[in-house]
Amino acid sequence: MFGRTIRSLCALALSVFAVVGCTQETQNEIGRTVQNWTGTNGVLDVFAGEKLVKRFIRVDKLSTAMGTKTDTPRPYRYGYGVLDENQNHAVDPGEKKVYFKISDYSTSYVFYENPM
Repeated sequence: MFGRTIRSLCALALSVFAVVGCTQETQNEIGRTVQNWTGTNGVLDVFAGEKLVKRFIRVDKLSTAMGTKTDTPRPYRYGYGVLDENQNHAVDPGEKKVYFKISDYSTSYVFYENPM
């Protein structure tokens, strides 16, 4: 039992050292992989000025579109989430999962974990 605990702690320490030795981009990729595997309960609020105009809930991630021929990032993000029409942070009858795109140029938005 004690030997198994020591082995587990050593494996954990090696994992931590391996991640710390990675570049920031590699650490971000590892984090995104874990996040994609575990899922999240994200909320995307879209604003027009100071007014909240759209809310998407149960968003697992925002992705950056890549060009098909140039392989360069496009100026928008996209994802899937439930359109929260009454903006109460809950999925109500009739609210469905939708695909959305938001522009990096002109869309004011905040992405965060659902507090409920």
